Amino acid sequence: MATRTQVMQLLSDGHSYETAAAELGISAGEAFMVATGLPADGSGAPRPEERREVPQLPASSQHLSNPPAFNPTSSPAVLDWVRERAHAELSPPQP
Repeated sequence: MATRTQVMQLLSDGHSYETAAAELGISAGEAFMVATGLPADGSGAPRPEERREVPQLPASSQHLSNPPAFNPTSSPAVLDWVRERAHAELSPPQP
């Protein structure tokens, strides 16, 4: 798990939450939560005194909580397997 120190260092080096998260192998929402202690979906609004202590975003953090899904349409390993199965099924039996 990434530490607050790691996330904060990347942010101070100029990374966004998205690029810091990629660097650490976590989601952007997790990077935001590690850095701020707040959920990225906006459900944990900080008190005014807490707001000064956490890194601020210019806008909502909602986009960090639900990154777009990745659904690959093909996989080379699966295509190779299908090709082998089709070849085995369609080839004449060997004597």
